[in-house]
Amino acid sequence: MFFLLCYCGVNLSCFLLDLLDAPSWRPRWKIHHWMISLLGALMCIFIMFLISWVVTIIALILASLIYYYVSLKGKAGDWGDGFKSAYFQLALRSLRSLGAKQVHPKNWYPIPVIFCKPWNILPNDVPCHPKLADFAICMKKKGRGMSIFVTVMEGDFEMKAEEARQAQQRLNTFIEYKKCEGVAEVVTAPKVKDGFRAIVQVMGLGNLKPNIVCMRYPEVWREPHLDEVPDTFVSIIKDCNTANKACVIVKGLDNWPAEYEKQYGTVDLYWIVRDGGLILLLSQLLRAKAIFENCKLQVFCIAEEDSEAEELKADAKKFLYDLRMQADVIVVTTKSWDDNKDASFRKEDALEAFDKARARIIARSSSDEWEDGTGGLPEFNVDEESVKKFLYTTLKLNQIMLRYSKVAALVMISLPPPPANHPAYCYMEYIDLLVHDIPRLLMVRGYQRDVVTIYS
Repeated sequence: MFFLLCYCGVNLSCFLLDLLDAPSWRPRWKIHHWMISLLGALMCIFIMFLISWVVTIIALILASLIYYYVSLKGKAGDWGDGFKSAYFQLALRSLRSLGAKQVHPKNWYPIPVIFCKPWNILPNDVPCHPKLADFAICMKKKGRGMSIFVTVMEGDFEMKAEEARQAQQRLNTFIEYKKCEGVAEVVTAPKVKDGFRAIVQVMGLGNLKPNIVCMRYPEVWREPHLDEVPDTFVSIIKDCNTANKACVIVKGLDNWPAEYEKQYGTVDLYWIVRDGGLILLLSQLLRAKAIFENCKLQVFCIAEEDSEAEELKADAKKFLYDLRMQADVIVVTTKSWDDNKDASFRKEDALEAFDKARARIIARSSSDEWEDGTGGLPEFNVDEESVKKFLYTTLKLNQIMLRYSKVAALVMISLPPPPANHPAYCYMEYIDLLVHDIPRLLMVRGYQRDVVTIYS
């Protein structure tokens, strides 16, 4: 029986290699054809069943177990596998069938680029924040999908080649340890933002290109040795928009729950701008995981006036119903923050944070003008009224989130785009004020396409 199985395996390998036109397949027998190999394999199985069908089934089970064991533990040598050629051809055929056209929202899958260690705060031997892989797993339904973990090393490509290979090995080890389906890539570039710009342009093939960039929020960025962090952060967000990729920024990764730490309460979603439904879809993917499955989803819609509240609430409920998503809809007006007279609502503390941020921007702008040395204007001419407007808007949003979502298991909010003609440090001050005192938060910026559909 095992001799016949051996002959069957040889014939099957010849059949696959010949059928798939493997470049390494060069048989000496010139009359060879894949049909002969297939016939030989079928004849071996047929003869085995003629001898004894019971022993044949036992032999096939034992051979399958041995093959499985060798595929897991066998490290003595690598002689190749005919099935690998079949997988390769299947992958190529699937990629060609996908084409280059945009996939329908029904068939949309998140393919995240997990941007590791962009702020150089963690030690060099840590490939990325440990909880960033946990977050990447939460973005996949039943763990299915692919993630790309990317590290950008600053320096010369030729000089850093060996160091980059070692970093990629560490990153692969980390992915295997976290049991996350993904691949590791290390890119060497003179600056982090240059490396990232290359990543968003060339990584991936066809419709298998990454569509979401995930990174952690730089909570420490005002130190003198981190003066490039704001420019890098804003550059990445702008490049995501230019490359038509979504962006997800995670704040509070140190507090991100592990797989066994179930959360209770609510997942609060502040839906401010239309983003193709990405923030809604991400909330559903997160709640499909055991970590957040016991949490209730609340959707907060921001209105300017009380007169808009009822109409906005009705529209949001209808939209969620059409999308088959269960959530409570709450409409909050920004005017309510200005008129709030509640004693427990500490508006003075909020205004103090506003004044400090405004003072830092004015001081930084004056410093940039003084360092110009020519007496002319700095690179950006910051309009003080515009700065006050942005700061006040983000302050009101922050206070609304603190009022309604202080104890929420997770807060999600639309990421505002960097304003034109505002320097990077201004945008960092705006975002810092927006996320102040919120322990665990996702900022989501969609891209120019729908990822959910109202059609069944």
